[in-house]
Amino acid sequence: MKVLALDYGSARTGVAVSDPTGTVARPLATIDRVGDPAGFRRLLALIDAEAPEQIVVGLPLTLRGEHGAQAQETDLFVDALREATDVPIESYDERFTSTLADGDDARAAAHLLSSYLEWRTARG
Repeated sequence: MKVLALDYGSARTGVAVSDPTGTVARPLATIDRVGDPAGFRRLLALIDAEAPEQIVVGLPLTLRGEHGAQAQETDLFVDALREATDVPIESYDERFTSTLADGDDARAAAHLLSSYLEWRTARG
């Protein structure tokens, strides 16, 4: 199953995609300002071009696992994305992916996706 991951941010959103078998993740792109209409259209065009079977959006919970302001903003983005596409969307805890990627948004999305794919495989 091909999965597309989004590391959402109001300024930049990192995008990564898996191979068709859903086992290997690779950074794909960074899209500026997906909260603006033009950025959102660019994101939807990328989703259409990649044709994923699922989308995973990183959910930036606090270190205590709580929904802070960033997670609430991400939830609003996920709601808008669900209205704009028929591709199933799942949120996934991304607390440590941006740190691992050293600030690169597309690499952070790839770390998020790798973690998600490993979790999904372990879950069965």
